[in-house]
Amino acid sequence: MAAGFPSPLALSARADRVRLRWEVVLVLAVSVGQSALYSVLSLSRASLRTTPIGQQQTQLNPARDAEALWDALYRFLDIAFSLAIVGLVVYLLWEPGRSALDRIGLDFRRFGGDLGRAAVLMAIIGVPGLALYAASRVLGLNVAVVASPLDSAWWVVPLLVLSALRAGLTEEVIFLGYLFDRLRRLGWSWWGIILATAALRGAYHAYQGVGAIVGNFAMGLVFGWCYRRWGRVMPLVVAHTLIDIVAFVGYPLAAALWPAVFAPPA
Repeated sequence: MAAGFPSPLALSARADRVRLRWEVVLVLAVSVGQSALYSVLSLSRASLRTTPIGQQQTQLNPARDAEALWDALYRFLDIAFSLAIVGLVVYLLWEPGRSALDRIGLDFRRFGGDLGRAAVLMAIIGVPGLALYAASRVLGLNVAVVASPLDSAWWVVPLLVLSALRAGLTEEVIFLGYLFDRLRRLGWSWWGIILATAALRGAYHAYQGVGAIVGNFAMGLVFGWCYRRWGRVMPLVVAHTLIDIVAFVGYPLAAALWPAVFAPPA
């Protein structure tokens, strides 16, 4: 090798890093990064309105069509295409001779232990998260989050459960399974990755207000630490899914019981 010229191995390593950087940018651009940008813009727009943020509202899982059957079809397709992005990320993580699902711990080999860990995380994250949302609403830092009504058709609850599963898989597989792997290969430190993904998670939920940013950033720190320690994304997917099922299905009940906190402004 002539002096001053990089070796083929060095050139290959450099090309791999460039490819990984572009891969991460493109994955974020079609998934959680895109949603985070729109979410931050939504909060910025809400802040510029004359109506205080505490008197504004946003809707979870809004209807896609006025007719119930078409609304269900559109919602189901939306969930399916979102899960296709999760499938793409898993495909990108696949390596010859080793399953990506095994590598990130998205399997049922230790489901009993994963379920127990998920229950603990649900208590640690879910209860304080609910209290933070209530406090943020009282302080006017969060918009009112309006959940889908449960009585419009029999398929509403199953679709909401699927939406919760979609959220759990999308956020945990991409934030943790994918970004932890790719950013680590690009030379990031573990705490740098945990902080960056937690910040992205907070931005992803910024449309709900400042309280949601703080709460989801804290959730990102806890989930990131747990994934680094356990090496399994399954308990985090289960915990996230259960938290969102409670939010999507239980929220209308909470709004009926405590309208001053949970019901949208008139």
